[in-house]
Amino acid sequence: MPRKLPQFGSRKIGASRCLRAAGELPEPPAVVSLRTVVVSLVVSLGLGVHGAAQEPEDVQNHQHMDMHDMPAVPAWTWAADGNAFFGLNYQQRQFADFSAWESQNWFGVTAERGTGRRRLDLNVMMTLEPFTIENAGSPQLFQTGESYQQNPLVNHQHPHDLVMNLGVTYRIERPTFAYFFGGDVVGSPTLGPTPFMHRESARDNPQVPLTHHYLDSTHITPGVLRTGIERGAFTFEASAFRGEEPDENRLNIDRPRLNSWAGRIGWHRGPWSAQFSGGHLHEPEWFEPYDVTRLTASVGFDGAIARRPLAVTLAWGENRQAVVANGVSDGFLLEWDLRASNRITFYGRAEATEKELFGLGLHPKGFAHPHFYSHVDELVIGVLPDALTIAGGRLGVGADVTLYHMSPDLLPFWAGSHSYHVFVRVRPAVRSSATHRH
Repeated sequence: MPRKLPQFGSRKIGASRCLRAAGELPEPPAVVSLRTVVVSLVVSLGLGVHGAAQEPEDVQNHQHMDMHDMPAVPAWTWAADGNAFFGLNYQQRQFADFSAWESQNWFGVTAERGTGRRRLDLNVMMTLEPFTIENAGSPQLFQTGESYQQNPLVNHQHPHDLVMNLGVTYRIERPTFAYFFGGDVVGSPTLGPTPFMHRESARDNPQVPLTHHYLDSTHITPGVLRTGIERGAFTFEASAFRGEEPDENRLNIDRPRLNSWAGRIGWHRGPWSAQFSGGHLHEPEWFEPYDVTRLTASVGFDGAIARRPLAVTLAWGENRQAVVANGVSDGFLLEWDLRASNRITFYGRAEATEKELFGLGLHPKGFAHPHFYSHVDELVIGVLPDALTIAGGRLGVGADVTLYHMSPDLLPFWAGSHSYHVFVRVRPAVRSSATHRH
């Protein structure tokens, strides 16, 4: 067994359990229609890619080419990227403050090999969070999602799995469009905006969005098959994947299953981008064994204002549970990152979301139960001065404060809550090489 490194401490919490019984509800027509569109897109794109791959434009030349005429083996090029925070996370709430010294981090490598109009990409990304964040998760007021010791997490953000991405993508360029298809042992399906840790609007913020499980919580999914087509500024994608969230073992790779599906339409022009996506997730949470239909939309800007780099993301996500009374909930996000000078960055996030904080617990499969949602508004304001900028990257010391507004049912337990982060951020420069050959 791998030796577990020392972990930074924080207080553990439990969660209540409740049982409700009622009749089953039929699947809504919107789910059936969305599934039909996505399945049709997967089939048509798959046939298109197959047909493109069968085109004989190079076959005769290849058959008549002798060994002396063979071109040189194309080079592998690679790029590496990452981000790491280390510091104090302090959460202040009614009756019980809690804090932790911890590190959120990730690092990844992409290898690329291209020949003519075809390109192969290999991606690997990992994190040390299973060792640098408490098993019960990073303290975070009002956060929910996944579980620890068979209890749903509340007021904690779970650590991410050791292997965050391990996949391959093959791309075929044509004069007016491009096909691509790929698979991931662990990866991200075609659902939601760019995951928060890779969005430029969130890369300097150590705190996970409260809307994470409305927008991009599928970014570490065991088993993903993807296909898509690009034409001009538009991208059309579809995927099949495992709908269940990762289990509590953060060091393994869960068993892949293709029991869920998603489709996404994207648009990109200059610094602007947008996407709309929808998917059907098979029982994402074990303690609420019901399928979820998720819809998301987002608009992003990653450019400059008055020659100062600015990244902004505006996003909406909605979860629909068919076998649940009051099973529709929404989350809204606005986040930004402004590099005000060569050394100082200001970042922030505003969210308005619904959270199930009371009654969260085990509900037997096949029995409907009502959801009791509370409303939470969040505002994060932070600053990150770079103390050291060198060829190898940037080292900064930052701090932020988070303020909350909440519905009346939360006031007896969370009135006056706010939180703080003081941290060191290491952001390596993106490194690449084109000299390695196989």
